[in-house]
Amino acid sequence: MHATYSPARRQQKRIQDRILDSDIYSFFNVLTSRDLLDHVEQHLPEHRERQFPPTETLAMFLSQAFSADRSCQRIVNEAATNRLVGGLHPCSTATGGYCRARQRLPLAMVRDLARITGHLIDEQVPLQWRWRGRPVRLIDGSTVTLPDTAANQIAFPQQERQKEGLGFPICRFVGITCLSSGAVLDVAMGRYQGKGSDEQSLLRSLLHNLDMEDIVLGDAFYCTYFLLAELQRRGIDGVFEQHGGRKRRTDFRTGHRLGSCDHLVTYTKPKRPPHWMSDDAYASAPDSITVRELKAGGKVLVTTFCCPRDVPKHAVKDLYKSRWHVELDLRFIKTTLGMETLSCKTPEMAIKELWVYMLAYNLIRLLMAQSALLADCLPRTLSFKHTTQLWICFRSQGMPCYTNEQIALLLRLIAQRKVGKRPGRTEPRAVKRRPKPMPLLTEPRELARARVERYGHRTKLM
Repeated sequence: MHATYSPARRQQKRIQDRILDSDIYSFFNVLTSRDLLDHVEQHLPEHRERQFPPTETLAMFLSQAFSADRSCQRIVNEAATNRLVGGLHPCSTATGGYCRARQRLPLAMVRDLARITGHLIDEQVPLQWRWRGRPVRLIDGSTVTLPDTAANQIAFPQQERQKEGLGFPICRFVGITCLSSGAVLDVAMGRYQGKGSDEQSLLRSLLHNLDMEDIVLGDAFYCTYFLLAELQRRGIDGVFEQHGGRKRRTDFRTGHRLGSCDHLVTYTKPKRPPHWMSDDAYASAPDSITVRELKAGGKVLVTTFCCPRDVPKHAVKDLYKSRWHVELDLRFIKTTLGMETLSCKTPEMAIKELWVYMLAYNLIRLLMAQSALLADCLPRTLSFKHTTQLWICFRSQGMPCYTNEQIALLLRLIAQRKVGKRPGRTEPRAVKRRPKPMPLLTEPRELARARVERYGHRTKLM
């Protein structure tokens, strides 16, 4: 009789077989590749043998990003405890030395490590993970808030409609991620409002990351004439949802008909350039472009895939459905890792903290990609939070190095947790749990504190 195995046991056996037959550490070794190590050494500042050298400081900074308690006191206490357990002389638990070490850490080092790690992961993505053999790039933007300090308010002012002293500094960022691996390739950041701070301007500063044959997916906000024209000039294809203003004017009876609710149409250049575009760039843009409009899944899509034989309508529809992954990626970075609210009190450190989160996110994506390669599945089918929890527990053991067998077991554990298939999922943007019955703070905290000292606390809301 042949032995029968459960699905989980069969998957574990398949992973074990692939471990024996393949180079299982091709992804994991990205962190110790010669290119990456050379880049780290290139950006290391001149430093004495201090208690917190640059590499150890970066490791501690990353540990803060992975922890729910992101205080500097916790990470210094952890370092002191590790030294005590390791038989070394215990260090002071004062946080001043570590905070100064973080300030000395070069921003270029952290930023380029995050970028290079993302690109190294992307370069090793197997061909079968790509869409028809072509890499797909997801673009989207979001915001994060910073501590309410005078320096942060100058660099990243709060929203204009908020009263002074009641809002928080807010930073806008736009990122490009890889659909296959989920890795962040690059990020641009700026103010929430003001000239050059909109998502279109930030995105144009990232276009150098795109190569010919790439495919770009974005929501309706990015479906602009000038972005479509630039993508066509670079030989890059794109799929976007139709912009709301143009969607109402879409008439499939016009243009060159390709099928039901599917046609080629010519867009003409706007009469005046947008506020973020220079006159020279506007003059160099073509006077008209030809794109394809189609209606699928209740949405009007605009794409540069103009040949229905090469890319039929249903293929464009299925491809655009995968755009939703970038929303999940942003949720993982902001909610799962906790980047939604930064903790550093100066603009320079806040930007550095944001890049540390991007590097931490790419490290988790690195583990997921390696595990998916062993389990013969797609990285998007694995759980990001499950992988993060396993990595935190794995690192908490305090071992200075790990054996190949331990790494293989970790990757096997990562592959055990799969996410469900939820096509067309819709959830209300609302929370069920009610907040505490406290009134809102409607005046600066100093005035509110003085009022409490004089009149006492206000009555709680019912």
